[in-house]
Amino acid sequence: MAQWSDGKRLGRFFRETLRAAGAGVVVLALLCIWLWVSTDLPSPERLRARAALGATRVLDRHGRLLYSVPDPMGAQRRPIPLSQMSPALIQATIAAEDASFYDNPGIDLRGIARAIWLNLRKGQIVAGGSTITQQLARSFLIDPTLAQERSLERKAREIVLALKLTAVLSKDEILELYLNQTYYGAMSYGVEAASQRFFGKSARDLDLAEAALLAGLPQAPSRYDPFASPDAARARQRDVLAAMVRTGFITPTEAESAADEPLHFRSNCVTPGCLPRAPHFVFFVLEQLAAELGPDAVARGGLTITTTLDLGLQEAAELALRRHLEALTNPRDGSPDRRARNGAVVVLNPRDGAILAMVGSPDFTNDAIQGQVNAALALRQPGSAIKPLTYAAALERGWTPATTILDIPTAFTDAHGRVYAPQNYDRAFHGPLSLREALATSSNVAAVRTLDFIGIPALLEMASRLGIRSLGDEPGRFGLALTLGGGEVTLLELTGAYAAFANGGMRVTPYAIRDISSASLPDTSTPRTREAPLPALDPQIAYLISDMLSDRYARMRAFGGALDIDRPAAVKTGTTTDWRDNWTIGYTPDRAVGVWIGNADGRRMEAVSGVTGAAPVWRQVMLAAHQGLPPRSFVPPPGIVEVTICAEGGLLPSPVCPATRLERFAAGTAPQRPDDTHVMVRVDPARECRAPDDYPQTRTMLRIYRLLPPEAEPWAVSAGVPRPPRAVCPLLPDSARERRDAAHPAGNAQTGEETNVSTWQSIPLVITSPAHGAVFALSPGVSIEHQRIAITAGAIRDIEEVTVFVDSEPVAVAPRAFWQLQPGIHRVWAEGRDASGRIVRSPVVEFEVRSAP
Repeated sequence: MAQWSDGKRLGRFFRETLRAAGAGVVVLALLCIWLWVSTDLPSPERLRARAALGATRVLDRHGRLLYSVPDPMGAQRRPIPLSQMSPALIQATIAAEDASFYDNPGIDLRGIARAIWLNLRKGQIVAGGSTITQQLARSFLIDPTLAQERSLERKAREIVLALKLTAVLSKDEILELYLNQTYYGAMSYGVEAASQRFFGKSARDLDLAEAALLAGLPQAPSRYDPFASPDAARARQRDVLAAMVRTGFITPTEAESAADEPLHFRSNCVTPGCLPRAPHFVFFVLEQLAAELGPDAVARGGLTITTTLDLGLQEAAELALRRHLEALTNPRDGSPDRRARNGAVVVLNPRDGAILAMVGSPDFTNDAIQGQVNAALALRQPGSAIKPLTYAAALERGWTPATTILDIPTAFTDAHGRVYAPQNYDRAFHGPLSLREALATSSNVAAVRTLDFIGIPALLEMASRLGIRSLGDEPGRFGLALTLGGGEVTLLELTGAYAAFANGGMRVTPYAIRDISSASLPDTSTPRTREAPLPALDPQIAYLISDMLSDRYARMRAFGGALDIDRPAAVKTGTTTDWRDNWTIGYTPDRAVGVWIGNADGRRMEAVSGVTGAAPVWRQVMLAAHQGLPPRSFVPPPGIVEVTICAEGGLLPSPVCPATRLERFAAGTAPQRPDDTHVMVRVDPARECRAPDDYPQTRTMLRIYRLLPPEAEPWAVSAGVPRPPRAVCPLLPDSARERRDAAHPAGNAQTGEETNVSTWQSIPLVITSPAHGAVFALSPGVSIEHQRIAITAGAIRDIEEVTVFVDSEPVAVAPRAFWQLQPGIHRVWAEGRDASGRIVRSPVVEFEVRSAP
């Protein structure tokens, strides 16, 4: 009985299952019939003559026309028959998109089954298994709004239309329609337009390498754009060639040869008005919208796109870039061609990230410089322009602008045992520097020591926080040279990161589109949603970076006044060691401007630094960007304090501190203890020894010495920095003392000029920088008027009217003067008046300046 009962229940289950399956089949059949009847297929004539809603227009922020997108179905689109297309292109398209094209009925059941399985696994529609016929139906026949959806309805209509197309048209007619209307990127529809756009030739003349590259573009035109992403385009080309090998169209040898073939891209714009104004920016906008809305909606949607661009500023930036590149090519002073052919400019509003100008190259139509490559979006090494991010991470970890960093010969060993010894731009070492000086003068050694302290992950995390994605988050990819530009970033990214410093630590995402309206609803404008500024950095740290980068006195030693404009501005240059890239990026509270100079193909320039290459363009663009804007300073946020510190060492002043200055600190980070890095020692200058208490006072003088860590002592000795004498002067017999007095009467031991004996008892005035015996080297990449050193004088008691002299010529009023380097050996001293009005002179310091190598 139990077995009979179980069999009865099992039979009932099978009958109900069959009924449900039958009902499902009936419902599916009815759905298919409804879709078949409700989904109309235009006649072949209507397919070929399908009209557009209207031309899409791109405007600047003030409503000025930048571009009217040509109707891809109109006169400017040139359909061609299959017989006029390269056979390699036809084969490459079939191999890449639909290997069974000539055998399937318009759909690929195996591909659909595979897509269904993937969609079930993911819980959403992630794959479609589309054939060429289905792609034609989706992009050409389905409403653009529906075509962008990932839904079962869209997929069902797509399948029905594909089956109908196969029933009405031959395979060659379908393939011809597909190849004549498919979007290939750069606003190019159809293979003829794309072939002319990318290679300047007819589709019939494409060789295998060119055909494979074009055939790979429809899958993701923006991602594989050969102008913006040449490496990605090449990788996709190799995938297409591999697919052609699998389908038997070509041999592996032919594929390898095509993959190695150099490609020569050409501009097809030779008639006036065929290019947009601000072409790189306009194509950047259109490609962004094509990726979001679909190329059909952009080209045939009759959109009016209002952008963030300021056309007047854009044209000023273009002019500044072209003029300076011409000056580098043909210098007026008769010097050789600097071999700098390309450049890019980005201007942002740091408050919200609006792109006010984007110059991707000086000449979009110049194939010789690869002018169609948008260098504002290209990955390049930033050189020292990445250093502010390193120092921002150090400030987060307790360092201050007064923290001392040793710029001395240093070797670092990585996890693999490799040794790295960084060099400075001027091939010299500068000893102990404050963080402010290290950033302002762009010391490489100090930056590497800082990164060694904070760790590579800290710099990558800071870069990501400020909006730089191209460096990634894998510390193992990089070494300590990352802080000198050992990674690659884009100009747009890095300028956006600097905007966060200008914006009080709020990260902004650069954006280009303000709003969009449609031809079907001309009175309706839809504002674009964009990412709101997000807190990325403590406002106090953002301010300190801005304060240091805008300190013209701190940077004067390295850059002179080349980076000064008519208002406070924070700025940093960057130059790669092989002269391939140089940058200047800077900002005010109102504008952030980034400039890159170099060559798109990576060729070296001839001794072009950030100061001589990018800085002049940056200065001109900054002046243009601030027209009509009142000067504004960087306002300190709550918690910033000003403290008087010892200029050397960064601690609170002590009685023997030779000079003081004001420094700014974040709350709770100011120094708490007096300076202990200086000592005053009574010495016999003739014998270079310490004077004991009972030593004759007439033979001694007081000298101030700076104490350095043991690791810095070798540098100090090699640089001629005076060190405290270790030996104690032995007492002389009276007779020997008398003979010595006769041979060496009291006077200035270094100048030979007589001085009152009491002067020797306490030298109140000394030259604190440069050190006696210091050696400086002129840099070949910086014009000599921009190469200066700071000369500082210190007094241990009240001295007034202090003047610095170099080679007997008065330079400036102390305590700090900037002197332009000149080859040779030079003598410097300071003079002032004490409280009694007597002239007081410091001992003479000698230093050497060597010519550029």
